[in-house]
Amino acid sequence: MEDGGPGRSLRFFTWEEIRERSGRGSPPQERWLVIERKVYDISQFCRRHPGGSRVISHYAGQDATDPFIAFHLDKTLVRKYMSPLLIGELAPDQPSFEPSKNKKLVEDFRELRATVEKMGLLNPNCAFFLLYLCHILLLDVAAWLTIWYFGASTVPFLFSAVLLGTVQAQAGWLQHDFGHLSVFSKSKWNHWVHKFVIGHLKGAPASWWNHLHFQHHAKPNCFRKDPDVNMHPLFFALGKTLSVELGVQKKKFMPYNHQHKYFFIIGPPALVPLYFQWYIFYFAIQRKQWVDLAWMLSFYIRFFLTYLPLLGVKGILGLHLLVRFIESNWFVWVTQMNHIPMHIDYDKNVDWFSTQLQATCNVHQSLFNDWFSGHLNFQIEHHLFPTMPRHNYWKVAPLVKSLCAKHGIEYQCKPLLTAFADIVHSLKDSGELWLDAYLHK
Repeated sequence: MEDGGPGRSLRFFTWEEIRERSGRGSPPQERWLVIERKVYDISQFCRRHPGGSRVISHYAGQDATDPFIAFHLDKTLVRKYMSPLLIGELAPDQPSFEPSKNKKLVEDFRELRATVEKMGLLNPNCAFFLLYLCHILLLDVAAWLTIWYFGASTVPFLFSAVLLGTVQAQAGWLQHDFGHLSVFSKSKWNHWVHKFVIGHLKGAPASWWNHLHFQHHAKPNCFRKDPDVNMHPLFFALGKTLSVELGVQKKKFMPYNHQHKYFFIIGPPALVPLYFQWYIFYFAIQRKQWVDLAWMLSFYIRFFLTYLPLLGVKGILGLHLLVRFIESNWFVWVTQMNHIPMHIDYDKNVDWFSTQLQATCNVHQSLFNDWFSGHLNFQIEHHLFPTMPRHNYWKVAPLVKSLCAKHGIEYQCKPLLTAFADIVHSLKDSGELWLDAYLHK
């Protein structure tokens, strides 16, 4: 229905109408979403969305208020660009979000978000990140000086590789900060430095990281929406529900009942050197991301110019492969310990707080764990407040625990080695569930 007031007429919609505009079906259908009761038609805009078409489309047919608030720094500016997309708002008799969601939990989390903002926990300490960058650069220089001074014999070579592997891992956590707009108050400043850190220090494209990672945050562990679980079903059977479904369908792309064993072969050691290392070039060229490609090439040019005179061609290729091997193991164990053991399923469109808590867990705080994981041992807090600077996670953690206790939601926190072991245990469990369903259902 319409309100025939002055100016542009205002249309009112029901949740049933909005759910029908989820973009599903063939040919592609309309895509609508709701932000703060206002209804937006993103059918065409999604292709021009700065964060990528998929991340915004994952909320088509749903309320996107909480992810909108979580992902954007300058909401006033973003709303100006959203104005042409506005087609109406929820009818007065409709709730502000889907009736299936926990009303009290949604309201309590939004109150927590307001408290976080008032406490200044979203304000970064730039000195923290500057020191962090300096420690990465010092390690990078130390790696080169080791071979330059001690020569290219086995011990200095391996020691330098460990230092460079540490540089790559730590630069990975730092680019993650800039990618999440956690360092500067202006989005464009974060984007500029992000290209330098991920491109020049790591040799990867910022556009590739943005394309994948924001989808992961929008719908973590949601099959067909979170790219991080795309290894199901081609390589692994993930999650209890999906593994049983795969078995019932009699699908077997791999011997999943042994996946907890072959994970040690095709998982941590191989992901970066055998997949990411080559795919990122294809991504940048295929999508014509020439600026990102230039930054990537600057990394390889610098690496080869500094190490080629010391090691020769074979030596530098061996060093590069070893560094990527170290980085890959570090990256996979840390990033998967918070997610693979958790709930994995199709998108059930539950509230933001529940979506993040069921898909993430924490690892105990310590100086080493904080450094080793880039503060991703506070994965729960990071997912709830993705633009929060990492040095404030420990401050908001007690408030999140309190909200979990109030609503009977489990807040998982475990030792580092237990978190690593849980990856293997969960793969073993889901593999056995698949086998049982495959043989007997």
